[in-house]
Parts: sequence; C-alpha cells; structure tokens
Amino acid sequence: MAPSNDWKFTRRDVLKMGAMSVTALAAPRLVAAPSESAASGKPVTAKVALEVNGTPQALELDTRTTLLDALREHMHLTGTKKGCDHGQCGACTVIVDGRRINSCLTLAVMHEGAKVTTIEGLGKPGSLHPMQAAFVKHDGYQCGYCTPGQICSAVAVLDEIKNDIPSHVTEDLTAKSQFSRTEVRERMSGNICRCGAYSNIHDAIEEVAGGAA
Repeated sequence: MAPSNDWKFTRRDVLKMGAMSVTALAAPRLVAAPSESAASGKPVTAKVALEVNGTPQALELDTRTTLLDALREHMHLTGTKKGCDHGQCGACTVIVDGRRINSCLTLAVMHEGAKVTTIEGLGKPGSLHPMQAAFVKHDGYQCGYCTPGQICSAVAVLDEIKNDIPSHVTEDLTAKSQFSRTEVRERMSGNICRCGAYSNIHDAIEEVAGGAA
C-alpha cells in the first residue's frame, strides 16, 4: 500500500508548528499574573522614605501616587496647591534636592531618599523666610492660591542665578549669570498668577536679590 501524502510537512510547516507550541506553553503563564492581580483588586504599593522640611517621612504608597498627593493627602502639608494638575500653572512647585519641580508631574516613589522643601519648610509665622516677608511687604498676591508655588519657585530662581545656571534668555552662556527683569520673567514664566500680581511679585524677588532690575 502506497504511503499517504496527507502527513508530509515542509520545513516551513515544522517551524510554524514549533513556534505555535512555544506560544501555547507560555501563554498561560503570561495571562495568570494579570488575572490574579485583577482578581485581588489591590493596588501595587511600595515603601518610600523622604526627608520633608527636615523631618524624615516613611510611607507606603500606591505606586501611582504623585509627590503632590503624597504631600497633601498623606503628610497633610496642604500649603502646596493642586492647580491644573498638568504641570502648567506652577501652583504645586516644591524644591527637591535644591531644584524646583512641579510635584504634580512626578511620582513619590521616584524620590526615595530625596530632600523635599515645601512652603511650610521655608518659614513660619513669626519666622518668615525673606522671600515670604517680601511677598507680604510688596503685596505679591491677591487670592493667594498660587503664592506657595510662586515663593518656592522664586527662592529657587535666585539660587539658579547665583549658581550660574543659564535660562532660555541668557545671552552669554560663558559669563556669570546676572539678575535682570528679563531673566526673572523667563525663569518665573512657569508660575501663573490669575490675579495678575506679577509686578509686585517681581518687586519682592528684586528686594531679596538685593539688586535693581
């Protein structure tokens, strides 16, 4: 009896069947983890340790928690404001390891071991930071909602100029950074004041800088 041709395979057929077998074996393992996680309904959490305003903080947070929400909801430091929640208004500005950032755009777990300074850490009633005192003196606010972010940003701006960090309007990148109205406007442009107190805000920053611009 002649052999049947029904069971003849080409090399291509063999390779395809091999690939399908490997996929079939791996598929249950790939699907199992997500389904188990979804069935539990529990968020993924992680421990994070920060130093906030000079005080150590140890938290266990949903890994999706922003630094802003960690400060406000978990540490109850409500001076930092949630404005646009898209990094466009600057109301959530804080200082992390000496640099200002929008805390709504970064996850808390990304800052393990970082030193965070909020408006509460700059000064308190009876012992104001010079920038806070200058904002009061020059009426650098109206509704006050953006003020914590404005002050944190202003403090960092003066440090940037002092440390010769250039901005987009710095003309000579090799020269020492100079305090000027143009520099301040550019560097503070990420902090929006809907009340329009910009002129008074500049006057406050200028006083702390100790120079005319």
